[in-house]
Amino acid sequence: MLNIVLSVENLWKQYRLGSVGSGTIKEDLARWWAKIRGKEDPTLQIGSTNDRQTIEGQYVWALQGINLDVKQGEVVGIIGKNGAGKSTLLKILSKVTSPTKGQVKTKGRIASLLEVGTGFHPELTGRENIFLNGAILGMHKHEITANFDEIVDFSGIGKYIDTPVKRYSSGMYVRLAFAVAAHLEPEILIVDEVLAVGDSEFQKKCLGKMKDVSGQGRTVLFVSHSMPAIQELCKSIVFVEKGKVSMHTTDVKRAINHYLSNGADSGDSTAEWIDAEGKRCKNSIHNVTRFALTDHEGALLGNTITYNTDIHVSIELEIFDEQKNFNIGYTLFDSQYSPIFWSWYRTDDTIGILSLTKGKHRLTSVIPQKYLNQGNYSLELTSVLHNVKKLVDLGTGPSLSFEIEGGYSSVIINPTFAWQEFTSI
Repeated sequence: MLNIVLSVENLWKQYRLGSVGSGTIKEDLARWWAKIRGKEDPTLQIGSTNDRQTIEGQYVWALQGINLDVKQGEVVGIIGKNGAGKSTLLKILSKVTSPTKGQVKTKGRIASLLEVGTGFHPELTGRENIFLNGAILGMHKHEITANFDEIVDFSGIGKYIDTPVKRYSSGMYVRLAFAVAAHLEPEILIVDEVLAVGDSEFQKKCLGKMKDVSGQGRTVLFVSHSMPAIQELCKSIVFVEKGKVSMHTTDVKRAINHYLSNGADSGDSTAEWIDAEGKRCKNSIHNVTRFALTDHEGALLGNTITYNTDIHVSIELEIFDEQKNFNIGYTLFDSQYSPIFWSWYRTDDTIGILSLTKGKHRLTSVIPQKYLNQGNYSLELTSVLHNVKKLVDLGTGPSLSFEIEGGYSSVIINPTFAWQEFTSI
């Protein structure tokens, strides 16, 4: 049984919005009096849900009641939407900032790569910063020297090692910073999204190095929006939503599907998005209320679909006034978020203008079977006023995710896009 090297117990982190200050004496006294009586802070003005888009009051809980245990040698992927609290969690684990409540217990040295230039002094050279970072990690000079050549070789910037790092590009910064963090033998390596700055060749080197690190019994915490990298590297996933851990699982595919569907509460057995409050996709033209994958009879499909199965896409919406300059559709993406095809209403072989009367409509289409081999996929909905403006754009509207089981092991797409007919019911 592997040892627990990192334990997070009931972790909370609060930030004050607006200007930073200590507050009034009255406020500080009220907090102090509540604290010694074991009461809740009376100055808190937001509810228990940390939805950063609907913040009220002066304070926000960036993290709420996080509990997490990580074993020695684990590679843990931490995923979630922007603003979910991932970076705040890593900063606390790295001891860059302290929690408001709760505690973190660790065994061994921690090396963190949280943002470009973390831990580097801009006036010092690359060589000097390697020794500085090693000293911060508690290493002796002879230990750093023993790893020096390997660090420089891995970073690929040997020509500039005696140049002040303030003259480095962001890519050079990251290459050296990762090389230092990975080669100075920390027991826990924490890597945030910064690897996205490097080129594809260096990203592959980093993924390979992190595999080597975990193979040596050291622990890696990896934050990324690249699902292929997460799937290749990680053995367990922590999904963070609105400051809370909503999922901690070794089922990496399930966690990725949850991520690709924007964390929508659609359940594990169906690929469906419903706006219960009818607000997310509401604008002056329309309101989209449902986006779902069904079979030919309209029954919901699960997130795992057998190869060569007909997949029908259903979009339900309400049009507020008659529209003759309107179109709505979706984009199908593979697991690397590369678009496979765009689906819009069509007339003959050209894009048509969808004329819809005032009222509620259901638009349906079929995803061509021949385009989908084994793998993970996602759909994102978009709508436009033709040649005027976008109403719902990619990344802001509802999305669905599913997995094709069986068939070929790789996706072979030709052509790269296709028009699909929609029928209003």
